[in-house]
Amino acid sequence: SKPGDAIGRTLYCSREVPFEIVGGRSTVKRLWIPFSVLVLVGAFLASSGCSSPIPRRDPTGEPFPPVVGESLEGQRVELPGAFTGEPVVLLVGYRQRTQFDLDRWLLGLAEAQVPVAVREVPTISGMVPWMISGTIDGGMRRGIPKEDWGAVVTVYGDANKIEEFTGTENSLPGRILLLDADGTVVFFHDRGYSVGALQRLRDALKGIENDQS
Repeated sequence: SKPGDAIGRTLYCSREVPFEIVGGRSTVKRLWIPFSVLVLVGAFLASSGCSSPIPRRDPTGEPFPPVVGESLEGQRVELPGAFTGEPVVLLVGYRQRTQFDLDRWLLGLAEAQVPVAVREVPTISGMVPWMISGTIDGGMRRGIPKEDWGAVVTVYGDANKIEEFTGTENSLPGRILLLDADGTVVFFHDRGYSVGALQRLRDALKGIENDQS
């Protein structure tokens, strides 16, 4: 199915305006959160402080950790289990502003007609985001066509597993992972979209196809 175009990021320890949802390539939706929730968020951050970024790491050759998310269609999705037996590209984002990088990857993959399933994976850790996940996901849905909802899988409860797997240091670029049919990472990139990086992903995909033939 066609990849979706939305990613949300909240409670990231930065100067960004929180609770802003970007939907689609040209539409920005601002999600208004009730004052009581903002108070809860402020109290949570004040009590817990900001966690340190996890050092960046290249997980190529390692199995992707099993996590559970939910598509914007409301369906439970297990990753990488939902794609056992076939390769898949996961476009992981930890921040709202990462959408710019992921959009370039989506466009590049579409223009190159790369024959592989693609899923955007907004990865949002923390108790408060989990508590208001329905509101966050609702904001994402308003920004993209309904037919694309199935291609966006938000991960809340298991977000820390993905963060530890890729690292969160310099979290602005997306984490781009190509998994083989067994769920093992055969390509990883976290330095922003480039034509060269896309070509390396295509080469890795061809390698998978050659191994299967």
